[in-house]
Amino acid sequence: MLIYANNHINVILKMSNQKKTVYVPLAVDFIHSGHLNIINIAKKYGKLTIGLLTDEAISQYKRLPILSYKERLKIVSNLKNVNEVIPQSDWDYTETILKLKPDYFVHGDDWKKGIQKHMRAKVIKTLKKCSGKLIEPKYTKNISSSFIRRKVYENLTPNLRISILKRLIDSKKFIRVIEAHNPLSALIGEKANYVNGNVSREFDCLWSSSLADSLTRGKPDNQSVDYSTRISGLNEIFDVTTKPIIFDGDNGGEMHHIPYLIKTLERLGTSAIAIEDKIGVKQNSLFTDQSSSKQDNIKDFCKKIKLIQKTKKSEDFMLIARIESLIMKKGLKDALKRAHAYSKAGCDMILIHSKSKDTNELFKFSNQFKKSKYFIPLVCVPSTYSHVKERDLIKNHFSIVIYANQLLRSIYPSMVETSASILRNQRAKESEKKLMKVKEIISLIPPA
Repeated sequence: MLIYANNHINVILKMSNQKKTVYVPLAVDFIHSGHLNIINIAKKYGKLTIGLLTDEAISQYKRLPILSYKERLKIVSNLKNVNEVIPQSDWDYTETILKLKPDYFVHGDDWKKGIQKHMRAKVIKTLKKCSGKLIEPKYTKNISSSFIRRKVYENLTPNLRISILKRLIDSKKFIRVIEAHNPLSALIGEKANYVNGNVSREFDCLWSSSLADSLTRGKPDNQSVDYSTRISGLNEIFDVTTKPIIFDGDNGGEMHHIPYLIKTLERLGTSAIAIEDKIGVKQNSLFTDQSSSKQDNIKDFCKKIKLIQKTKKSEDFMLIARIESLIMKKGLKDALKRAHAYSKAGCDMILIHSKSKDTNELFKFSNQFKKSKYFIPLVCVPSTYSHVKERDLIKNHFSIVIYANQLLRSIYPSMVETSASILRNQRAKESEKKLMKVKEIISLIPPA
């Protein structure tokens, strides 16, 4: 049974409902008139309980809220007309309804369409079992938490931006990271999304790739592009995006250089740095011949970890230690020994690198490391084992996947094909069907 609320509920109804219970699920990143309207209407039906959506719940379908659950809880708990606030840890309200058996469930009518449509149907079905009723106040027009949130994200201070990745790791089961080699590719990664029924996916974070930064400048991936140049490019990406960024720091450089790099990254708002346990002149790990590569000893690499943790100012700035043992063919035992040591030294995550198409050794590592008391979140880069589904990575205890070079690799074949077509046909018409229209590309970035 549906009841459509209006602003003229009479006093008699209000008095008769004093012993009734009302449940309202809210995210409440920012309190606006729409929220207050819902609360004021709901209160007229009885004792009001707010189910405050946790960060985990919100991140299932939307971007992480600007304010943490604790901060939002303080706000909602002090609102007039709210009797109680409880955590709502899922967008599926079934369990809460069956537990509380509210007389009324109140939700704005905006969920009749879009990704929550299926949840509305489920709520109606569940309420019938409890003899509850659904109240659907009309959606307050011309105001949107999503719009406000987007504007705030666009003007985040570096300190707030740094913290996003750590909160995501605490809130989400799995984090997707996409490589960004310039501001345009970063915008593509930022805006990419997939929605199908009640399924919604997006990239949570951007990867500032050393490989991509080198190749886009026509240089080999051997640290020919210095940190100053890379940071200049990183700053341009920060100008046009709002998502957290992980910086690929190669081996971190010399010990006396590390503090300056970390301070610069924090000042920009970078959320994490990944450093690999190699020393000397860099050679890309995906090359077959690694005979000229040298792996750092555990003691010295742990010194780098401790120095970074000592240098950083923000507790939310994170360090990813990248283990090259499988690349160097030193085996599982060496990789696990290093993982334990790096975790003890204070790193926040372990990136176990592999160039094998077979994931047997990779998954043996992850499953054995999971049993360790030193286990910390695991990161993988599936450049050579791209056939592996994310569900298999999750099953084998990986928390973060970095798609580290796919955007860069996708543009090269397209440009080669377009160039060849123009030369072959002595005009551009034949290539146009695979290109963006001129009107689309000039309007891709709207004027400020």
